[in-house]
Amino acid sequence: MNGVGAITASRWQAWSAEARATIVLAWPLILTNLAQTAMTTTDVLLMGQLGPDALAAGALGSNLYFATTMFGLGLTTATAPMIARELGRKSHSVRDVRRTVRQGMWAAVVIAVPIWIVLWHSETILLAMGQRPDLALQAGDYVRTLQWSVLPFFFYLVLRSFISALQRPQWGLVIGVAGVAVNAFTAWGLIFGHLGLPRLGLVGAGIATTLADLFMFATLAIVISLDRKFRRYRLFGRFWRADWPRFVELWRLGMPIGATLVFEVAVFNASTFLMGLIGEESIAAHSIALQIASLSFMVPLGLSQAATVRVGRAFGAKDADGVRRAGWTALAMGTSFMTMAALVMVTMPRLLIGAFLDLDLPSNAPVARLAVSFLALAALFQLVDGGQAVAAGVLRGLHDTRMPMIYAALGYWGIGLVVGVVLAFVVELQGIGIWIGLAAGLTTVAILLLTRWLRRDRLGLLACAA
Repeated sequence: MNGVGAITASRWQAWSAEARATIVLAWPLILTNLAQTAMTTTDVLLMGQLGPDALAAGALGSNLYFATTMFGLGLTTATAPMIARELGRKSHSVRDVRRTVRQGMWAAVVIAVPIWIVLWHSETILLAMGQRPDLALQAGDYVRTLQWSVLPFFFYLVLRSFISALQRPQWGLVIGVAGVAVNAFTAWGLIFGHLGLPRLGLVGAGIATTLADLFMFATLAIVISLDRKFRRYRLFGRFWRADWPRFVELWRLGMPIGATLVFEVAVFNASTFLMGLIGEESIAAHSIALQIASLSFMVPLGLSQAATVRVGRAFGAKDADGVRRAGWTALAMGTSFMTMAALVMVTMPRLLIGAFLDLDLPSNAPVARLAVSFLALAALFQLVDGGQAVAAGVLRGLHDTRMPMIYAALGYWGIGLVVGVVLAFVVELQGIGIWIGLAAGLTTVAILLLTRWLRRDRLGLLACAA
């Protein structure tokens, strides 16, 4: 019995240690994600003070910006599982880590160029989409200044992946919060002409975001160059030295991640467009419910990023038990939080909606009723949304990204969007139908990803590369 008890105690200690490590790694990532969301929210609030046309133009420009950068975001964050695996193989690896970071920055440059070309023609693209000429003109001017933030933002993501893989993400949080302050202060000055600065309107907002992203990248680069534990990697030495096999591996791993993000983000953008076909009240209620769901999603997203690192390090060390503990710990935490979030949405919907809408105004009553209905459906898919997000991160730690990309295309577009359109416009459930479709798509993806995680041994996902 003593032997059995000792084994049980040892296993409990291993699981407890994994839980602590995951929490320590995840919470700065979660708060960093919230800080990035706060930057966007700040821009929206300031644009709103310019008037409804400026806000609409800013929204059009921002949506086009994010739609084109999602792929690059996925590509550059592929450096995290690569670095984690290398550190798992050899905890004091320096050269391989440095080369991966370098090739991540090379990839950022390669993908930024076509993004710049596309965004430079934002006005033409928006006109082709049937947008009002005056709004397309304003949005185009805004995006031509915003687009230059792409490269420093991607560089910042590569460096953040580096410090996260070393399980020291706190600097990313500190700098991310500082970036929010820099963006808010600069945007306030340039949009409205305060502090003797020129009044540039939306153009000022684009310049402010670019300067904020430059600030975050430069500051993190300085920290990495000065910090004793970071500087030994000499990340910026021999920057122009090629490592073509590693560059190809980064694209092989990162392209499916980028495509997965595009599939997921695009289906929610499509749902917003479909709501616009139903009516103004539906799109307003949809935006509120989606914003609330997006905020709760930041927690499993951070856990997903932590899981990629924890699983990746165990994967590189060829530690199958470590992979299992890291994966299941993150999945349990993510689904547990989203269960609590769902309960809050079901039991206190009007309290949440009241943060976005004055519920005392009779004119807002129709929007509030729809938002309550949408939020109830959002609560139903919180569990699967958290599960699919963390499961995707766990599989990325195993360098398994191609099949999850196919699952995303099938679940979000083959099932989610189709079900939503049929229920909304054929069955005439309208906005409720679209949300049921989103829930169906997320559930499909979650089931497929979790099934793949459960079958990881049979599928050979633990067969580490030499």
